[in-house]
Order: sequence, then C-alpha cells, then structure tokens
Amino acid sequence: MIEDISIEQAVQKGNFVIHPHGVSMWPMIRNGIDTVLIEPVQGRCEKYDIPLYKDRLGRYVVHRIIEVTDTGYVILGDGLFEKEYDITDENILGVVRGFFRKEKYIPCTSRGYMLYVKIWVGLVFMRKPIIVIVRKYRRLKNLLRDYYLRLTKGKNHYLKEKDRKETETDN
Repeated sequence: MIEDISIEQAVQKGNFVIHPHGVSMWPMIRNGIDTVLIEPVQGRCEKYDIPLYKDRLGRYVVHRIIEVTDTGYVILGDGLFEKEYDITDENILGVVRGFFRKEKYIPCTSRGYMLYVKIWVGLVFMRKPIIVIVRKYRRLKNLLRDYYLRLTKGKNHYLKEKDRKETETDN
C-alpha cells in the first residue's frame, strides 16, 4: 500500500526528486524537463545553496541563496530579478544536491556547476538585460521557424506545430 505523506515528510525521508515547473530557475533548471535531487537540510545553508522552501503564501519554491544573513537568507531565482528577504531556516525543507539534465547527473559540487553559479550570481546586476535579450532571440527564432514552415509546408502545418509547441519547452 502506498503511504500518503506530505512533501515535508518526503524530503525528511531523504533523496526527494522533483520536476520543477516555471522559469524562475532558468537557465540552470529547465521548466518541466530537468529533474532535481533534494536532500534534507543539515544545519544552516550556505551562499549558492538552492533550498526547497515554503514561501509566505504556502507555495513550495526552489531558488538560490545569494546572501546569508544573521536572521535568514537573501534568495533569488536564477531567472528572476527581484530578491526575497523574508526566508528563514524554519521555511527551508531541503537543499538541492544536484540535478539531471538529459539523463546526466550534475552535482552541485562539480567545478563546471560552481563556475556557472559564481558567474551567474556575480552578473546579477546584468541579469535583466541578458534574460530579455535571450527571450527576444528565442521568440524571433520561433517566429522565423514558423514562417519558414508555412512557406515550405503550407499554412495547415501551423495548427500541428502550435500543438507541438504547447507540449515542448525550450532547451
């Protein structure tokens, strides 16, 4: 018989795996594609850790710690521009220890990952223009692809392509 347990209980049992949804941790975690491994939190979190926490609205969130304070943490999603200041140890349920991308496990302790983190957090002041440019580029790329497909395959392909796009997410 399958036990009905809460997310908090599942994390405390160890090695909790989720498929995060949303773009708040893009580009590191892709919406609904990548799988994240969460372990129970052991003591205080550190800068660059990615806690699973419950926010003041009761939502479960996975965002990065960019600063540790005496009373809690300053947290920011990799794909966001506004920092969160009201997160304390009581809010944190677990910590991301790694993630799977295209069936390859990437631990949060690897050199490549740490290089990404330090650069991305260091560029927080430039994050908004970088993300805006990348989103506009992707939108333009999709428009050009649709236009090309219309020219080569006729306008009836559009409905099939649109249905495909709704289930497909960006790489």
